[in-house]
Amino acid sequence: MENFSPFVLPFVLGSIGLLIICVYKYVRWIRQFDRLQHKTLLKNIFSIKFLPAIGEMFRECLLHVRISKKNWRLGYMHRSIAFGWFLLILVGAIESRIGTKGNFHYWVAIFYRYFHQVPPENHTAWVFTQLMDLLLLYVLSGIFLALVKKIKSNLLGMKRATKHTLMDKAIRISLWGIFPLRLLCESVSARLYHNGGFLTQTIGDLFSTNVASFLEMPLWTLYSIDLCVFFLLLPFTRYMHIFTEVFLIYFRKVGLREHTKMTGFTKFELSSCSRCGMCIDACPLYKDLGITDVQSVYLLRNLRNLEHHKDIIAAGKNCLMCHRCAEDCPVNIDLMNIRRISRDKGDLDITNAYKYLFKVKSFNAIGRVAYFGGCMSHLTPSITESMQTIFRAVGQKYWYMDEDRSICCGRPLAQQGFNQQASKLRRKVTDLIINSGAKMLITSCPICYTSFKKEYKLPIPVMHHTEYIDKLLKKGILKVNKSDLKVTYHDPCELGRGCGIYKEPRNVLKAVANLMKTQNEKENSLCCGMNLGNTVISLEQQTIIRNTALDNLTAPNPDIIATACPMCKKAFKHGTNANVKDIAEIVADHLVP
Repeated sequence: MENFSPFVLPFVLGSIGLLIICVYKYVRWIRQFDRLQHKTLLKNIFSIKFLPAIGEMFRECLLHVRISKKNWRLGYMHRSIAFGWFLLILVGAIESRIGTKGNFHYWVAIFYRYFHQVPPENHTAWVFTQLMDLLLLYVLSGIFLALVKKIKSNLLGMKRATKHTLMDKAIRISLWGIFPLRLLCESVSARLYHNGGFLTQTIGDLFSTNVASFLEMPLWTLYSIDLCVFFLLLPFTRYMHIFTEVFLIYFRKVGLREHTKMTGFTKFELSSCSRCGMCIDACPLYKDLGITDVQSVYLLRNLRNLEHHKDIIAAGKNCLMCHRCAEDCPVNIDLMNIRRISRDKGDLDITNAYKYLFKVKSFNAIGRVAYFGGCMSHLTPSITESMQTIFRAVGQKYWYMDEDRSICCGRPLAQQGFNQQASKLRRKVTDLIINSGAKMLITSCPICYTSFKKEYKLPIPVMHHTEYIDKLLKKGILKVNKSDLKVTYHDPCELGRGCGIYKEPRNVLKAVANLMKTQNEKENSLCCGMNLGNTVISLEQQTIIRNTALDNLTAPNPDIIATACPMCKKAFKHGTNANVKDIAEIVADHLVP
């Protein structure tokens, strides 16, 4: 057969094996989608939503835009390997198609310098030869940076790199060997046939003809074997993300989401994690406590490998659920929901649980707003009192639905894996709200807000009280006096990173005081450490995390530390002599008489 040599067999067998394994895995995972996910996929599979998915695939799978925004050095490293290799394959395929004049087999593009044993015969061939050398150099620069990152990760902006399994270490060595081997292969062939570019020909000319002739076949064979090893290991290691992320982006664009149980969609998310480790540096447990084995990268790895059951439980529980890792994840994996899935307590018997709920009746709130203070607001009653003052100031009739009985929104239960109980609570609270006839739901707790906004299916608008107050101020309904007080603002995890509410709280504070910037704010805001996500770390450890956040907030020497979460307020009040207030309290203090 023309353009064939036995040394290509490992590459051919490896590529076929990779295709078979990946198709098998993807078909199996898609079959494991739940009923709603299947319905959503079938409904939107050929919709126009596919078009923006293509753009995101190119930006994130090849150019790694999100990583570049976080750290340009890491971005370059990932981009040069991913996009560079893609271009090597694409340009190489075009070059080999032209050069073989129709006698083309798919492996020829990979081993073209061996099979095309003539110098560049025209300008087009010369340009392709130089371009392929340039692309190879581009990829090699990324491999070099990956090696630097392995030796000293802080040179690439990472305080700590991921601890990989033996299998992941093996395939990493295989990947790092592919491109240096290609360079050597093409260089010795360039010495023999003078068909190299500026890089390979220069290196090839350093060899004698006899040495090049002796090394040519062993090097090309080793290159083919290395590709085979990489292909066959890929579906069982972190590099499965190379293909899986493409599917994940498409599935998200057509509307698929995580649910309360692990499904085939979860498998796509788990296998889209490249274990880059960017989630480690952001984690308060690592930054403040030095805990290095429970971050999302390790939870996802253990869940994917279905091993280390104790490690899965430990990593699943020991998390503040503060969204900092999710904010830094370049793949936008739904890390918080996957953690809740890992905490699932199963179908516990709740036949006789929550009987008291049936005694709670809806209030006739037609034309009113429903106000839900939340469990933590009952421990900081000045917040709910301030909201009631604001309601009265604007003449808003309201129903304080959990004033007498603290009906939980259910999210604290869901955070700890009690999904069945949380679902029952949500159904009851939903009935109360719908039957009341209320036109809007307002809550003071970001945890409740997240639950009502994302986990409930309410037919009325849901607003956090900072959004509501901002709306009143913009419409001129609420009148306030602006003071000379200096205020710093703490973005609560659930309200900020969890729901993207950053602008409205700041608008309100600017209307009543002088808002000061802090080093860590908005997406980079620090967790107060006292949330309900973690039941593993001690109070002393929580205090260390809280104090780090307080140091950030007190650095500008403000008159008031403002927050928009009753839990954060309670945490900060116990850690400083500074004046800590919720935004609602500050507004209530500045109402025009």
